[in-house]
Amino acid sequence: MTASTTEERHRSQAQQIHDLQRLRRRRFHMGVNASYVVLFAFLLYAFSGIQLQIGNLRFTTIRLDWAFIGEYWYFIFGGVGLTILLSVLSIALATILSLLGALGRLSKYPPAYALATFYISLIRGTPLLLQIIFFFLALPQLGIRLTGLSAGVLALGLNYGAYMTEIMRAGIQSVDQGQREAALAIGMTQPQIMRRIILPQALRLVIPPIGNQFIAMLKDTSLISVTGFVWEVLWRAQKVGRANFRSLEALLVAAIFYWIITILFSAVQGRIEEYLARGERTSA
Repeated sequence: MTASTTEERHRSQAQQIHDLQRLRRRRFHMGVNASYVVLFAFLLYAFSGIQLQIGNLRFTTIRLDWAFIGEYWYFIFGGVGLTILLSVLSIALATILSLLGALGRLSKYPPAYALATFYISLIRGTPLLLQIIFFFLALPQLGIRLTGLSAGVLALGLNYGAYMTEIMRAGIQSVDQGQREAALAIGMTQPQIMRRIILPQALRLVIPPIGNQFIAMLKDTSLISVTGFVWEVLWRAQKVGRANFRSLEALLVAAIFYWIITILFSAVQGRIEEYLARGERTSA
Protein backbone atom coordinates (compact mmCIF):
# COMPACT_ATOMS: atom_id res chain seq x y z
CA MET A 1 0.00 0.00 0.00
CA THR A 2 1.51 3.30 -1.11
CA ALA A 3 1.75 6.42 1.01
CA SER A 4 -0.70 8.29 -1.26
CA THR A 5 -3.30 5.53 -0.88
CA THR A 6 -2.97 5.61 2.91
CA GLU A 7 -3.30 9.38 2.93
CA GLU A 8 -6.43 9.24 0.75
CA ARG A 9 -7.97 6.63 3.06
CA HIS A 10 -7.28 8.78 6.13
CA ARG A 11 -8.70 11.80 4.36
CA SER A 12 -11.78 9.82 3.39
CA GLN A 13 -12.31 8.65 6.97
CA ALA A 14 -11.89 12.18 8.29
CA GLN A 15 -14.43 13.44 5.74
CA GLN A 16 -16.89 10.74 6.76
CA ILE A 17 -16.54 11.69 10.42
CA HIS A 18 -17.00 15.37 9.53
CA ASP A 19 -20.11 14.61 7.45
CA LEU A 20 -21.54 12.46 10.25
CA GLN A 21 -21.01 15.22 12.81
CA ARG A 22 -22.60 17.78 10.50
CA LEU A 23 -25.58 15.47 9.95
CA ARG A 24 -26.01 15.04 13.71
CA ARG A 25 -25.87 18.79 14.25
CA ARG A 26 -28.44 19.29 11.49
CA ARG A 27 -30.77 16.71 13.02
CA PHE A 28 -30.35 18.29 16.43
CA HIS A 29 -31.23 21.77 15.14
CA MET A 30 -34.21 20.37 13.24
CA GLY A 31 -35.41 18.70 16.43
CA VAL A 32 -34.99 21.94 18.39
CA ASN A 33 -36.90 23.96 15.77
CA ALA A 34 -39.67 21.35 15.67
CA SER A 35 -39.91 21.53 19.48
CA TYR A 36 -40.20 25.33 19.27
CA VAL A 37 -43.05 24.99 16.78
CA VAL A 38 -44.86 22.56 19.08
CA LEU A 39 -44.39 24.86 22.10
CA PHE A 40 -45.67 27.93 20.25
CA ALA A 41 -48.60 25.95 18.88
CA PHE A 42 -49.47 24.86 22.41
CA LEU A 43 -49.30 28.46 23.64
CA LEU A 44 -51.54 29.62 20.81
CA TYR A 45 -54.03 26.90 21.66
CA ALA A 46 -53.84 27.66 25.40
CA PHE A 47 -54.87 31.28 24.74
CA SER A 48 -57.26 30.63 21.87
CA GLY A 49 -60.46 30.40 23.91
CA ILE A 50 -61.42 27.16 22.19
CA GLN A 51 -63.59 24.70 24.11
CA LEU A 52 -62.81 21.02 23.63
CA GLN A 53 -65.07 18.27 24.91
CA ILE A 54 -63.98 14.62 25.11
CA GLY A 55 -66.77 12.45 26.47
CA ASN A 56 -67.88 13.97 29.73
CA LEU A 57 -64.71 16.04 30.07
CA ARG A 58 -64.69 19.62 28.87
CA PHE A 59 -61.46 21.57 28.39
CA THR A 60 -61.69 25.35 28.12
CA THR A 61 -58.64 27.40 27.12
CA ILE A 62 -58.02 31.01 28.08
CA ARG A 63 -59.97 33.58 26.12
CA LEU A 64 -58.14 36.87 25.64
CA ASP A 65 -59.70 40.23 24.88
CA TRP A 66 -57.88 40.96 21.63
CA ALA A 67 -59.70 44.26 21.22
CA PHE A 68 -58.17 45.46 24.51
CA ILE A 69 -54.71 44.24 23.46
CA GLY A 70 -55.00 45.99 20.10
CA GLU A 71 -56.03 49.23 21.77
CA TYR A 72 -53.52 49.40 24.63
CA TRP A 73 -50.42 47.49 23.51
CA TYR A 74 -48.79 50.67 22.20
CA PHE A 75 -49.40 52.48 25.50
CA ILE A 76 -47.58 49.65 27.32
CA PHE A 77 -44.86 49.68 24.69
CA GLY A 78 -44.26 53.35 25.53
CA GLY A 79 -42.48 52.28 28.71
CA VAL A 80 -39.81 50.23 26.90
CA GLY A 81 -37.55 53.23 26.35
CA LEU A 82 -37.71 54.21 30.02
CA THR A 83 -36.99 50.62 31.05
CA ILE A 84 -33.85 50.57 28.92
CA LEU A 85 -32.81 54.03 30.19
CA LEU A 86 -33.21 52.88 33.81
CA SER A 87 -31.06 49.83 33.10
CA VAL A 88 -28.32 51.80 31.31
CA LEU A 89 -28.04 54.43 34.05
CA SER A 90 -28.15 51.80 36.80
CA ILE A 91 -25.55 49.52 35.22
CA ALA A 92 -23.24 52.52 34.74
CA LEU A 93 -23.54 53.39 38.43
CA ALA A 94 -23.18 49.73 39.41
CA THR A 95 -19.99 49.36 37.34
CA ILE A 96 -18.38 52.37 39.04
CA LEU A 97 -19.40 51.16 42.50
CA SER A 98 -18.23 47.62 41.79
CA LEU A 99 -14.82 48.90 40.69
CA LEU A 100 -14.49 51.01 43.84
CA GLY A 101 -15.71 48.09 45.95
CA ALA A 102 -13.24 45.71 44.35
CA LEU A 103 -10.35 48.12 44.91
CA GLY A 104 -11.49 48.50 48.52
CA ARG A 105 -11.63 44.74 49.01
CA LEU A 106 -8.10 44.44 47.60
CA SER A 107 -6.76 47.43 49.53
CA LYS A 108 -4.23 47.11 52.34
CA TYR A 109 -5.72 50.23 53.91
CA PRO A 110 -8.03 49.02 56.75
CA PRO A 111 -10.74 51.75 56.48
CA ALA A 112 -11.09 51.18 52.71
CA TYR A 113 -11.38 47.42 53.19
CA ALA A 114 -13.87 47.82 56.04
CA LEU A 115 -16.02 50.30 54.09
CA ALA A 116 -16.17 48.04 51.00
CA THR A 117 -16.98 44.97 53.08
CA PHE A 118 -19.68 46.83 55.04
CA TYR A 119 -21.27 48.10 51.81
CA ILE A 120 -21.38 44.62 50.26
CA SER A 121 -22.73 42.99 53.41
CA LEU A 122 -25.45 45.62 53.94
CA ILE A 123 -26.72 45.73 50.37
CA ARG A 124 -26.59 41.98 49.75
CA GLY A 125 -28.26 41.36 53.10
CA THR A 126 -31.40 43.38 52.31
CA PRO A 127 -34.00 42.91 49.55
CA LEU A 128 -33.86 45.08 46.44
CA LEU A 129 -37.54 46.00 46.79
CA LEU A 130 -36.92 47.25 50.35
CA GLN A 131 -34.03 49.38 49.09
CA ILE A 132 -36.20 50.98 46.39
CA ILE A 133 -38.95 51.80 48.87
CA PHE A 134 -36.39 53.08 51.40
CA PHE A 135 -34.84 55.57 48.99
CA PHE A 136 -38.25 56.78 47.81
CA LEU A 137 -40.29 56.82 51.03
CA ALA A 138 -37.88 56.80 53.99
CA LEU A 139 -35.30 59.38 52.93
CA PRO A 140 -37.86 62.26 52.81
CA GLN A 141 -38.00 62.02 56.64
CA LEU A 142 -34.35 63.15 56.57
CA GLY A 143 -35.14 65.97 54.17
CA ILE A 144 -33.84 64.06 51.15
CA ARG A 145 -36.46 63.82 48.41
CA LEU A 146 -35.72 61.76 45.33
CA THR A 147 -37.82 61.32 42.24
CA GLY A 148 -39.01 57.82 41.40
CA LEU A 149 -36.43 57.62 38.61
CA SER A 150 -33.56 58.75 40.87
CA ALA A 151 -34.60 56.39 43.66
CA GLY A 152 -34.82 53.50 41.22
CA VAL A 153 -31.43 54.17 39.61
CA LEU A 154 -29.78 54.61 43.01
CA ALA A 155 -31.31 51.43 44.43
CA LEU A 156 -30.54 49.30 41.36
CA GLY A 157 -27.03 50.73 41.03
CA LEU A 158 -26.19 50.13 44.70
CA ASN A 159 -27.69 46.65 44.67
CA TYR A 160 -26.04 45.40 41.51
CA GLY A 161 -22.80 47.18 42.37
CA ALA A 162 -22.54 45.07 45.54
CA TYR A 163 -23.02 41.84 43.59
CA MET A 164 -20.73 42.91 40.75
CA THR A 165 -17.93 43.79 43.17
CA GLU A 166 -16.84 40.16 43.35
CA ILE A 167 -16.93 39.93 39.54
CA MET A 168 -14.69 42.98 39.28
CA ARG A 169 -12.37 41.72 42.02
CA ALA A 170 -11.98 38.37 40.27
CA GLY A 171 -11.18 40.16 37.01
CA ILE A 172 -8.47 42.27 38.65
CA GLN A 173 -6.92 39.28 40.39
CA SER A 174 -6.91 37.25 37.16
CA VAL A 175 -4.22 39.51 35.65
CA ASP A 176 -0.89 37.71 35.84
CA GLN A 177 1.27 38.75 38.78
CA GLY A 178 4.29 38.73 36.50
CA GLN A 179 2.96 41.76 34.63
CA ARG A 180 2.76 43.72 37.88
CA GLU A 181 6.30 42.76 38.78
CA ALA A 182 7.57 43.71 35.32
CA ALA A 183 5.85 47.10 35.57
CA LEU A 184 7.41 47.70 38.99
CA ALA A 185 10.81 46.76 37.56
CA ILE A 186 10.62 49.52 34.95
CA GLY A 187 9.67 52.10 37.59
CA MET A 188 5.88 52.39 37.25
CA THR A 189 3.91 53.39 40.33
CA GLN A 190 0.99 51.38 41.69
CA PRO A 191 -1.66 53.81 40.32
CA GLN A 192 0.00 53.68 36.90
CA ILE A 193 0.07 49.88 36.97
CA MET A 194 -3.59 49.74 37.89
CA ARG A 195 -4.65 52.31 35.29
CA ARG A 196 -2.48 51.23 32.33
CA ILE A 197 -2.01 47.48 32.76
CA ILE A 198 -4.43 45.81 35.17
CA LEU A 199 -7.73 47.62 34.60
CA PRO A 200 -7.73 47.42 30.76
CA GLN A 201 -7.23 43.65 30.93
CA ALA A 202 -9.63 43.15 33.85
CA LEU A 203 -12.43 45.14 32.21
CA ARG A 204 -12.12 43.03 29.10
CA LEU A 205 -12.60 39.90 31.18
CA VAL A 206 -15.58 41.19 33.17
CA ILE A 207 -17.61 42.56 30.24
CA PRO A 208 -19.47 39.24 29.61
CA PRO A 209 -20.63 38.78 33.23
CA ILE A 210 -21.54 42.48 33.42
CA GLY A 211 -23.67 41.88 30.34
CA ASN A 212 -25.49 39.12 32.21
CA GLN A 213 -26.11 41.50 35.09
CA PHE A 214 -27.47 44.11 32.69
CA ILE A 215 -29.97 41.63 31.23
CA ALA A 216 -31.10 40.67 34.73
CA MET A 217 -31.43 44.36 35.58
CA LEU A 218 -33.73 44.91 32.60
CA LYS A 219 -36.28 42.71 34.36
CA ASP A 220 -35.65 44.07 37.85
CA THR A 221 -36.58 47.58 36.69
CA SER A 222 -40.17 46.36 37.00
CA LEU A 223 -39.79 46.66 40.79
CA ILE A 224 -39.58 50.44 40.44
CA SER A 225 -43.26 50.44 39.51
CA VAL A 226 -44.04 50.31 43.26
CA THR A 227 -43.11 54.00 43.52
CA GLY A 228 -46.01 54.85 41.22
CA PHE A 229 -44.09 57.68 39.56
CA VAL A 230 -42.01 55.86 36.94
CA TRP A 231 -44.04 55.00 33.85
CA GLU A 232 -42.08 51.96 32.76
CA VAL A 233 -43.56 48.83 31.17
CA LEU A 234 -45.04 47.14 34.24
CA TRP A 235 -46.51 50.36 35.65
CA ARG A 236 -48.30 51.05 32.36
CA ALA A 237 -49.57 47.48 32.15
CA GLN A 238 -50.95 47.63 35.68
CA LYS A 239 -52.57 51.01 35.06
CA VAL A 240 -54.59 50.02 31.98
CA GLY A 241 -55.18 46.48 33.24
CA ARG A 242 -56.80 47.60 36.48
CA ALA A 243 -58.75 50.41 34.86
CA ASN A 244 -60.32 48.05 32.31
CA PHE A 245 -60.41 44.88 34.44
CA ARG A 246 -58.08 43.21 31.95
CA SER A 247 -55.00 42.57 34.08
CA LEU A 248 -54.32 39.20 32.40
CA GLU A 249 -54.07 40.69 28.92
CA ALA A 250 -52.08 43.72 30.09
CA LEU A 251 -49.56 41.66 32.04
CA LEU A 252 -49.16 39.23 29.13
CA VAL A 253 -48.33 42.13 26.82
CA ALA A 254 -45.79 43.45 29.35
CA ALA A 255 -44.25 39.98 29.70
CA ILE A 256 -43.87 39.71 25.92
CA PHE A 257 -42.12 43.09 25.76
CA TYR A 258 -39.72 42.10 28.56
CA TRP A 259 -39.07 38.81 26.75
CA ILE A 260 -38.30 40.53 23.44
CA ILE A 261 -35.99 43.05 25.10
CA THR A 262 -34.13 40.24 26.86
CA ILE A 263 -33.73 38.28 23.61
CA LEU A 264 -32.40 41.32 21.74
CA PHE A 265 -29.86 42.27 24.39
CA SER A 266 -28.82 38.63 24.82
CA ALA A 267 -28.05 38.54 21.10
CA VAL A 268 -26.00 41.73 21.43
CA GLN A 269 -24.13 40.26 24.38
CA GLY A 270 -23.41 37.11 22.37
CA ARG A 271 -21.87 39.21 19.58
CA ILE A 272 -19.73 41.10 22.10
CA GLU A 273 -18.48 37.84 23.62
CA GLU A 274 -17.63 36.49 20.16
CA TYR A 275 -15.71 39.68 19.37
CA LEU A 276 -13.76 39.53 22.63
CA ALA A 277 -13.02 35.83 22.15
CA ARG A 278 -11.75 36.53 18.61
CA GLY A 279 -9.51 39.27 19.99
CA GLU A 280 -8.06 36.87 22.57
CA ARG A 281 -7.34 34.25 19.90
CA THR A 282 -5.69 36.88 17.68
CA SER A 283 -3.47 38.16 20.49
CA ALA A 284 -2.57 34.59 21.44
